[in-house]
Amino acid sequence: MEAVIIGVGLHPFGRFPGKSAMDMAASAVRAALADAGVAWPQVQAGYVGSLEVANPDAIVGRLGLTGVPLRGVFNGCATAGTALAMAARVIETGEHDLTIAIGMDKHPRGAFAADPSVAGLPAWYGQTGLFLTTHFFGMKINRYMHDHGITERTLARVAAKNFRNACGNDRAWRRTPLSVEEILASPVLNYPLRQYMYCGPDEGAGAVVLCRADQAHRYGGRPVRLRGCALRSRRIGAFEVQSPSLPVSEHAPSPTVDASREAYEIAGIGPQDVAVAQLQDTDAGSEIIHLAENGLCKDGEQERMIADGETEIGGRLPVNTDGGLIGNGEPIGASGLRQIHELVLQLRGAAGARQVPGSPAVGYAHLYGAPGVSAVTILSR
Repeated sequence: MEAVIIGVGLHPFGRFPGKSAMDMAASAVRAALADAGVAWPQVQAGYVGSLEVANPDAIVGRLGLTGVPLRGVFNGCATAGTALAMAARVIETGEHDLTIAIGMDKHPRGAFAADPSVAGLPAWYGQTGLFLTTHFFGMKINRYMHDHGITERTLARVAAKNFRNACGNDRAWRRTPLSVEEILASPVLNYPLRQYMYCGPDEGAGAVVLCRADQAHRYGGRPVRLRGCALRSRRIGAFEVQSPSLPVSEHAPSPTVDASREAYEIAGIGPQDVAVAQLQDTDAGSEIIHLAENGLCKDGEQERMIADGETEIGGRLPVNTDGGLIGNGEPIGASGLRQIHELVLQLRGAAGARQVPGSPAVGYAHLYGAPGVSAVTILSR
């Protein structure tokens, strides 16, 4: 049984004083239901994710007490990818015909912080500053730049592109364009990454309605095929966030490489078929690394690709057309559903000023986070 997406909804990302994550999620769900032409009592099951909300399944109190089985999920930055994959899986196995994936979060200002013990790490890992994700991403891109000839200007070009794309997205948080020079002039936070090269935790919500492909004609939404979902965790020897040590003689690829290969195989397509991509850009360096880890280029090719404008909306491979995390921020539970929302709009030809030309047929979404977990979703018309 094949699952298709028939409805997407997104609450704007940003800061909304006095508005709860649950209220934002209810707004996103209602938008997704309206897009699908579905009423809440028709939903047979769902998966809802959040970091900050202890019982996100309580959203039924805002939507209607229908008795629907709504299961809470959490998988770090890959939470939304997990919720979507599970909502699709119960359709594929024949358990349900109409399901929903929901994500929400409302993060306080500042970088994510916690006791390292919650991630199974020793106290010294935090005392030395290594538990800061900004520190890790700085170290990772610094090594990558050294190994593959990537320059600081390329980092700035990625950030400038994402701010520029966010200008055409009325749901984005940071919609003020910044030039490459302005970004390079901003303070260094964790070398070589500067202030405007990072995303920020914020607030928002998203929802996606799915149904059996052979029943999509019963509803009002324009279906988009869910071709493949994959999630992988880190292997020993992989250089990942919250890895307290690395073996000298063993080296392994990122879980992104594993998840990407699996998703391509499930979908029956290759990187050359991707027409528009949403990649985890926790920082500008991450977008650069993830281009290669997802098979979209070879290591080191990003310098030329980005200089030539290939990842721009009008380029060969548009990346983060809605502004990505740099433009939208990252409410963890919702971030991956924002990616799906954007890809559905692009594949429908409904993205407005940021629409990719040429009727894109394949969309690619990628998530990555602590402690080294990656999710990939492939969509097509």
